[in-house]
Amino acid sequence: MTSHDASADRAGPSGRLQGLRRAVSRFRPPHILPVAVLLVVFAWLLMAVVVPYFRADERSRASGRLLVYETGLRSEIERFEHLPFVLASDPRVVEVARGGDPAALNARLETFADRAGIEAIYLMDLDGQTIAASNYRDAGSYVGQNYSFRPYFKEAKAGGTGHFFGVGATTRRPGYFIAVPVRDAADSVVGVIAVKVGLQQLETSWNQSGDAILVTNRDGVVVLASQPEWRYRTIDGTTDAQLQRIRDNRQFGGADLEMFGGTSEQGVAVPREFANAIHLTSANLPHGWALHYLADDQEARTRAWLVAAGALVLVMLSLLAAQLLRTARIRRALGRSEAEEASLRRMNERLEHEIEERRAAETRLEQTQSELRRASRLAALGQLAASVNHELAQPLAAMRNQLMALDLARQNAQSDQSAPAADQRMLGRLSSLLDRMEGITRQLKFFSKPGDGMMTRIDLREAVPEALALVQPNIDANEVVVEVNLPETPIAIRGNRLRIEQVLVNLLRNGIDAMEESDDRRLRLDLQSDGAFGRLLVSDSGTGLGDRTMDELAEPFVTSRASGKGMGLGLSISREIVREHGGTLRAWNGGFGDVGAVVEVALPLTLDTEPT
Repeated sequence: MTSHDASADRAGPSGRLQGLRRAVSRFRPPHILPVAVLLVVFAWLLMAVVVPYFRADERSRASGRLLVYETGLRSEIERFEHLPFVLASDPRVVEVARGGDPAALNARLETFADRAGIEAIYLMDLDGQTIAASNYRDAGSYVGQNYSFRPYFKEAKAGGTGHFFGVGATTRRPGYFIAVPVRDAADSVVGVIAVKVGLQQLETSWNQSGDAILVTNRDGVVVLASQPEWRYRTIDGTTDAQLQRIRDNRQFGGADLEMFGGTSEQGVAVPREFANAIHLTSANLPHGWALHYLADDQEARTRAWLVAAGALVLVMLSLLAAQLLRTARIRRALGRSEAEEASLRRMNERLEHEIEERRAAETRLEQTQSELRRASRLAALGQLAASVNHELAQPLAAMRNQLMALDLARQNAQSDQSAPAADQRMLGRLSSLLDRMEGITRQLKFFSKPGDGMMTRIDLREAVPEALALVQPNIDANEVVVEVNLPETPIAIRGNRLRIEQVLVNLLRNGIDAMEESDDRRLRLDLQSDGAFGRLLVSDSGTGLGDRTMDELAEPFVTSRASGKGMGLGLSISREIVREHGGTLRAWNGGFGDVGAVVEVALPLTLDTEPT
């Protein structure tokens, strides 16, 4: 081992890895970068020479195929040009156009269409109404249809010959239409006869050939294509006037006429996969049509790559022999490097395992500290509750003695008949409020003595009116609209009614406080049962919970209200009471649509047969 390698080992894993890299670099073949650059330049120059040659050969072959497709298309659209003229001179056609019975003519036109192999022959009156058609038996017959909006009808009615390609208004199938006028003996136009030639077989043969072919009209819209999905796309942007004329003629149904996403070597839009293809065009077609032949130049590039690869192989074989000995030495060095790298990898894995264990220990420590902080706050809350309960017990007892003495004095001074009814009601009301104050102070004991309090069978519906009565001043002061939905049947639980009322009062007050800054102040209380739990839901239209969770909101002394407006004990006390009753307390945003919050208290139901 050299002194440099020894110092790398003493530097730890990082130093050994750097030493490994330097060892591998010593075995790198010299001058490999210049050689690689020379090979790339040689291949590029060779490709630049041979690609145009092979591409020109492909273009020559594509020109021959373009001529074949052009001849076939011209033959297909011109071989029926004479048929409408022959039919227009038929006496039966003239007779029906002048108002004769079309029954016999329908059958005659059907025979002509079958023998000629065309899609349809039909006769229209001067209003564009079809009065006879070869497809009169079909469900989508042209008979009775009006085609006065079609350009071919207008041209034939004017005395010329109409040519048109479009989607059939009745059959929804594309076709090539030829129309001529029907004249009577006085050479007056009395109707229009048209033939529809289907070109689907031609497109099918193109598709089977594997070539990419587009036929566009004078508006640049693809009317025929070797791929059905290319039909009714455009190779150039259409103007608003062109679009309006196409819509008026109903030429392509509801097609969007979107432009292709690629651009050919001629600068027109083509399918994206043929953006770099050889593009040949023939405009020697009638009616302003143009035939586009797209030949993929992949074969030319493949042949060029084969030539370039062959030349490169010869050059590289000559270099390979000179590198065999050096390669053997490099392999031995790489073997040693891989062994060192495997050892380093194992050390890293052990180190990562130790790091994960330490992170897990830190997480457990943080959880323990959080639980200790919460236990400390609950202990402080228990001490505070015991102190408040102790300090308030004696003044409340004194107040009760004073009320009893006052009541006794009034009874001794006056008879029951002469005692003012208002005084009697006032004493009763004060006594009732004093009972409730004593009951509330007794509830503080559950923080220092959890589990105290008598559990009886109670109906949750009965706790709602009492809780609402306690918060009624808050409701009136804040002009809150309250909605209460109670079921007709009892919802029985086993619990302490006063504590349940305390929970409900806390939730109602929290909801009212949350709507202090709201213009729309609505509070809804729903009582439901799902067979296992009774559920109290308090919804408000306030500010909502934000990003806080119920665990955060229910922590003792945690409050979002301004200083002096609350100690943050309401939800903490409520959650402890609910837990004591075997229930759960949870909350979520969205009390009324996108605003407010919902707090749910779920308490287990008790069987009707259980004793109170």
